[in-house]
Amino acid sequence: MPATPSPLTSITLDQARFRTDELADQTIANILGPWPPEAEQASHWHNLGLVNQQFSRWQNNASLDAQLAAELPPEVSQALHHYLQQGQILPRWADPEKILRAENLFYEHGVLSCILLFCSSLPECYVIPDLAAVLGLAGQLDQRTEHRIRATAAMIFPVMLEGGLTTPNGSGIAQILKVRLIHATIRNLILRGNPQLVAQDIHAEVENAGKIAAMASTDSFANSSANSRGNAQNALQRTLFAHGWDVEASGQPCNQEELAYTLLTFSYVFLRSMRKLGIGLSREDEIAYLHTWNVVGYVLGIDNDLLVHDMDAAEALFNNLQARGRSRSLTPDPRPSLGQALMQAMENVIPLELFKPFPSLMTRYLCGEQSAQDIGISKRSSLLTRWLFAALFGLVSSLDRLTRKFLQHFSLARFIVRVIGRRFLTQLLLDQTRPLNLPTQLTGEIHGYVQHWQSDPRAPNWLNVLEKRWGTPKTAAK
Repeated sequence: MPATPSPLTSITLDQARFRTDELADQTIANILGPWPPEAEQASHWHNLGLVNQQFSRWQNNASLDAQLAAELPPEVSQALHHYLQQGQILPRWADPEKILRAENLFYEHGVLSCILLFCSSLPECYVIPDLAAVLGLAGQLDQRTEHRIRATAAMIFPVMLEGGLTTPNGSGIAQILKVRLIHATIRNLILRGNPQLVAQDIHAEVENAGKIAAMASTDSFANSSANSRGNAQNALQRTLFAHGWDVEASGQPCNQEELAYTLLTFSYVFLRSMRKLGIGLSREDEIAYLHTWNVVGYVLGIDNDLLVHDMDAAEALFNNLQARGRSRSLTPDPRPSLGQALMQAMENVIPLELFKPFPSLMTRYLCGEQSAQDIGISKRSSLLTRWLFAALFGLVSSLDRLTRKFLQHFSLARFIVRVIGRRFLTQLLLDQTRPLNLPTQLTGEIHGYVQHWQSDPRAPNWLNVLEKRWGTPKTAAK
């Protein structure tokens, strides 16, 4: 375990808004150098394209030590080599036994993880206006919702599959380091330079009570984008470059405060949601799960003092970060379009009209009324539908409590969530027409897990029969 962090005061968190990730930022800065005038930027875009190509070579953790492509320019090769050697080192406090325990939890609860990703983790990500602005810009989430969802899953699966963080054949470290470098690229493009230098300028200006203006303004560069290669990645990068960012108002893009909050949405919010569903884990399981995601956070470049190690500390930090985020409003508000697009993506895979309100109702239940209002889904369903949902869940909870006196692991709530989760898993994440962008070996491993998730070992056979019938789309059944 890392040393117990000092209390996270408002001053500490204010500083975290302007801290980023020195290793990844310096890597991109070494690859690109300062941004020149528009007419001289061809080599910068070329080098960014080379970095994107290298991602496909990072198939598993062992591949991070492989020799880089010989055709890479020296500045690209040297910067990536240093980044990979430093970035893949796990923290000294990483505990293999806790990581294995968390992997086993994912193996057992994978279907639940899926629906909780959709109905709690991702919605809570969108509550923070500054973070929603970056997500909306970088992922165009209101227009490419399913793409962003699948990209998120493409990191969670490698991290949580057996050996993802601890073995050469695992892919978790490789996938995290891709995401970490993408964050640094986003920051460099938005700020048009090394965020570490921007931070130094900020501190100097703040001391003089100066105002930090937007570091990048929209200019005629957008007009030249028609001459680009036209692929999606290139277009996205140029959109980021042309967008601009008010550092004083919004902090650094993808800053330490936002990264810490996002990490909690995948660790603490998952565990909190399991508790709300009445199927919470043991204290030891919760600590192991938090620990594993702390290791992920460390490899992702999050500072140790922003990592928490038990549910009480996680709840306190999460609520603090969420309150701070809500206090900084943006106009126009980027959150409702993101939240509504996410709900629509889930509703599209539910065949019966009667049950289409389920995603927004479940999100309200798991995240709370305030978060539902923040992301614009609080009035997505009628008052009668909300009342019926609350009555249904109240009845299910009562039946579960009664039945567990005779059958310890029986859970109708678990059954209902698994049915919906299987549909989301099949149609949004594992659709064969749009496979996840993952190595072939890893894809095969994921499908092995999915086969295991076909039935709930804690449920009676008749519930598993119903789950298979109702949770499997007809196209998948064929």
